[in-house]
Amino acid sequence: METADFMPSEAVTAGIRKGIEIYEAARASAVRQVRWRVPLFVGLVLVFVVLVAWLFNKVADPNEQWFSTPHVFLYVIGFAASILLYFQAMKPATRLRQSFRETLLPIIFGFIADMRYQHGGRPNSFDRLPREAVGPFNRQSFDDVVSGRYEEFPFELYEAELREGSGKGSSTAFKGVVVAFEAIEPFPGILVATRWTNAVVGFFRGMFASKMQDLSSGVPELDAAYEFRTDNIEAARPLVTGRLAQALKWLGETWPDDPARVALNGSDGFLLLPQTKNFFELPAISVPLDYTRHVAPMIADMGAMLATAALVRKIGAKDEIG
Repeated sequence: METADFMPSEAVTAGIRKGIEIYEAARASAVRQVRWRVPLFVGLVLVFVVLVAWLFNKVADPNEQWFSTPHVFLYVIGFAASILLYFQAMKPATRLRQSFRETLLPIIFGFIADMRYQHGGRPNSFDRLPREAVGPFNRQSFDDVVSGRYEEFPFELYEAELREGSGKGSSTAFKGVVVAFEAIEPFPGILVATRWTNAVVGFFRGMFASKMQDLSSGVPELDAAYEFRTDNIEAARPLVTGRLAQALKWLGETWPDDPARVALNGSDGFLLLPQTKNFFELPAISVPLDYTRHVAPMIADMGAMLATAALVRKIGAKDEIG
């Protein structure tokens, strides 16, 4: 499927460009506000910290001028306050960018029927995502969530970051885009295709997921990149050696950087696309928004992800993959 298949008509494009013009007028106003709000808000904190530190010097030991324990405590509080006030000062820009997404995304993605958008909410399908597809994690965060219908099937697409551990010792279990969809034919159990994990992770995962069995596709390059695991090996074998292998070979050409992951759980299917970038992120408030540079690639990315999900959705179908 070509990128042109997802691009809006000239009439819709004209409406998008009109929306961009409105955004640009508001963006110029927001930039002016931010330019005086940031130095004012942060500057007031710095002046306060310096003034109080100078007063501390009046009672501090001469050998601890500016560096006594109360001074250090003051500096920490001042640093934290500066960060909070910085984000407060940036609110006109933050609100504008979020409002733009909420207003124009349904227009931009005109090929999606019944489109709904939310920011930061917990996706409805997340609890049905097999944990075997992402590995252990104890923290999750979500950014943009888009749902609707594409080619007559409902889907939910969201950006997620799943992490295990805390602080500097934490690790990323998954960061990228998840596309959840209804399978054409339900799979009687769980089947996941994920990239190979290190031996330690695999050992602990095996301890807590003993019901999952490994199998191979018979395709050397796929078996070198993926591990296939299921709790219903008889039902999974014809898929792993057939249509799932075909889909993963195609995915390897479409998403070459980090192997895409696939998971089936009953009537739910999941396509996981590891990515570090934010697909729906607008440029910094200081950068003028341009349809060709910023909006058109967003449309192409969304179309490509949904077309890929449509292909993966056919893995368990009785008809041939188109």
